Amino acid sequence: MPVVDTTWSRAARRSGSMMVDRRVRIGNQSARSASEPTEPFAYALENGFDAFEWFPDKSETGEGWEEADLPPRTRHKCRAEAWLRRMRVSVHAPSRINPLLPGAMSRLDETLAFCHDVGAALLNLHLWEDQGVEAYADAVLPLIRRVADAGLTLAIENTPLTGPDPFNALFAALRKRRSPPDRAGMCLDVGHANLFGATRNDYLAYVDRIEPSVPIIHVHLHENVGDRDSHLTLFTGPADQDPAGVQGLADRLKRRNFSGSLILEQWPEPPSLLNAARDRLLRLFEGSAGP
Repeated sequence: MPVVDTTWSRAARRSGSMMVDRRVRIGNQSARSASEPTEPFAYALENGFDAFEWFPDKSETGEGWEEADLPPRTRHKCRAEAWLRRMRVSVHAPSRINPLLPGAMSRLDETLAFCHDVGAALLNLHLWEDQGVEAYADAVLPLIRRVADAGLTLAIENTPLTGPDPFNALFAALRKRRSPPDRAGMCLDVGHANLFGATRNDYLAYVDRIEPSVPIIHVHLHENVGDRDSHLTLFTGPADQDPAGVQGLADRLKRRNFSGSLILEQWPEPPSLLNAARDRLLRLFEGSAGP
């Protein structure tokens, strides 16, 4: 792992990118389908989004991009632009990285260096249950310590195959192992929760099964109709006609004192669908129930 730039870490804390403020932020994500990796980021800047997530995730067939495709000069320029706009930046680790497998931590060195270069406050990683929750806790604990040393936070994301119970067990296991406090939490992927077998088409039931002791610190927002991980833009699927589910999600997040980023995980055509989703989402959060 590269040497931590403590000057940058202090600046990140002062700027609010370490989530020291209590505001909910809404942003979008880079995408394989974009014409170039920086296109969705430029759109976020131009349209006043206050969060953004980089997702270096080149496919085996060569679609998309990876960290090496963004040279240091471009990374540093993006970091400066995000800092000036007080934009909270996160990075989604490549989807195939599994800390249970040999070589995973070495591959994450590239991602951690990228986090530093773009000024990210949070690294997102999938939960893998191949060898059980206890084994995953053992494997991910060194990473939590590394991201903590770098001034970052680790968010662990549910996949369509991961239910709420493993997250309850995982964070209990991390507390038992004296994981650095406030440096790890759950990324709630709403579309994935909607696909999980026991809560299919009822992601609120999924959220309700997550124990209060599990900190939800990051949210991925997209829709589907329970058939596949289609990543429909928010309010273009079932919530277009009935936003009660999204309102219920906002209510639940507020009761948990959520103060992280809500990331719209798509690059739609036209991109203005992101603006419409953000504006409608803000209205729902403003009208949602308090604690």
